[in-house]
Amino acid sequence: MKLIPWSGFSIASVRSLLAGGVMVVFMKRRGLRFSPTRRALGGSVALSITLTLFSVANKLTTAANAIVLQFTSPIWIMLLSVLLLHARFRKADVLAVVLAALGIALTFADVLAAGNTAGDLLALLAGLALGCYYLILGSCTESERCTSVVCGDAICFLIGLPFLFAERPEWSGTVFCAVIALGVFQLGVPYVLLAHASGFAPPLACSLLGALEPLLNSVWVAVFEGELPGPAAMVGAALVIVTVTIWCIYNERQEAVRA
Repeated sequence: MKLIPWSGFSIASVRSLLAGGVMVVFMKRRGLRFSPTRRALGGSVALSITLTLFSVANKLTTAANAIVLQFTSPIWIMLLSVLLLHARFRKADVLAVVLAALGIALTFADVLAAGNTAGDLLALLAGLALGCYYLILGSCTESERCTSVVCGDAICFLIGLPFLFAERPEWSGTVFCAVIALGVFQLGVPYVLLAHASGFAPPLACSLLGALEPLLNSVWVAVFEGELPGPAAMVGAALVIVTVTIWCIYNERQEAVRA
């Protein structure tokens, strides 16, 4: 995103267009029907808000701030579940969310900055919208989940379309490659996997497992730039990986006991 000299709205629009195309291809290959139910459309609104706000926030504040604040989604899931669904979470769930959030913060401790207040707020709201999306996703069929992604991408594309016409953004080889990477590999394929996997895992599990994503930023930087993460980042990454792993194993054993 930082390589593309466009506004956040324009980037969100084009990458969503590409990502939606990836999902359409997947649905055709799987023989899944387009199912624009109320739940699917509700999820699409939450997703379009997430994608748009994160892209805009990324241009207003630092990438690290945007990533960390968006990954407050597990906290929002717990709060919304308690307030709206009257759900009860175990101590293990609360501890896992707190430790995962702490681990992500440590991972970016060296690069977190004051940033821009508006950008930070938008990233935080993107986390709230993502939490809503996960909650809606959990009660949908695979066709509904995939439809939700297609419609969400379409809404995001339409939101950014006026900005594309107004800005008339310039293209270059770097921009073209970056846009393809964002639309296909950073958004398209991952949401295909999420739409399929979320049928087997509850919203909180999807969100906590998704917390592994920002940790890979340090891996890619180390591989392509030769820049090794600092001690705090390594401790944070280890904390998230260990927390999520133990939490998943604990859940499996609890399910086995109940069965």
